[in-house]
Amino acid sequence: MKAVALILLAAGASWSCGPLGRYQPQNGDIVFQTSRSSQSVAIQRATHSPYSHMGIVYLKGGKAFVFEAVEPVRTTPLDDWIARGRGGHFVVKRLRDASTVLTPEALDRMLKVGKTFQGKHYDLYFEWSDKRIYCSELVWKVFDRALGVKLGKLQTIGQFDLSDPAVKAKVQERWGGPPPASEPVISPAAIFASIRLVTVYSH
Repeated sequence: MKAVALILLAAGASWSCGPLGRYQPQNGDIVFQTSRSSQSVAIQRATHSPYSHMGIVYLKGGKAFVFEAVEPVRTTPLDDWIARGRGGHFVVKRLRDASTVLTPEALDRMLKVGKTFQGKHYDLYFEWSDKRIYCSELVWKVFDRALGVKLGKLQTIGQFDLSDPAVKAKVQERWGGPPPASEPVISPAAIFASIRLVTVYSH
C-alpha cells in the first residue's frame, strides 16, 4: 500500500507545478503547447512564440478532452493531447469573465459551432475560409461565432517574420514561392496574448 501511495504521489506531482496547483479543467479553457509537427519550428519563428498548437477544453462524462484542428478536426483526450506536445509542457488560459460568459447556453452554442468544423481537413495553407481549418483559426472562430468574443488580433501572413531559414523552407514547400501576403490569419501567439484571457495553469 505504501508503494502504491508513493506512485500516486509521484503521478500527481507532475500536475502540481502550475501557479494554482493541480489543473482543474473547465469547459471553454484554451490550452497551448509546442507541437512536434514538422511545421512547428517555422510557426514558432514566424510568430516569435514558443507555442505552435492549441485547442479548446470540454468536459464529457467527467473526463477532459481537447477540441483541436489536426488531421482531421477532432476531439482528443486531454492526457493524450498533453503527451503529444514537446516535453509535456502546456499552458492553460481562460476567459477573464468565464464565470459569467460561459453559461450552459453559451457552451451549447460553442459545441454547435464546433460541430460545423468536425472532421474537416487541416489547412496547410492557413486560408481564412471554412473549407479547411487550422488550430488557432478553429479556436478563434468558435469563440467569435458562438460568443461574439474575438480572441487576439487578426494579422496577415505578410506581417509575420518570414526571414528565418526554417520559415523560408516551409513557405517554399507549401506555396512554391511567396505566400499570399494579404491573407488574414490568426496565430496561437496572438490568441495567447489576448487581453480577454488569463493564465490559470502552466506546466
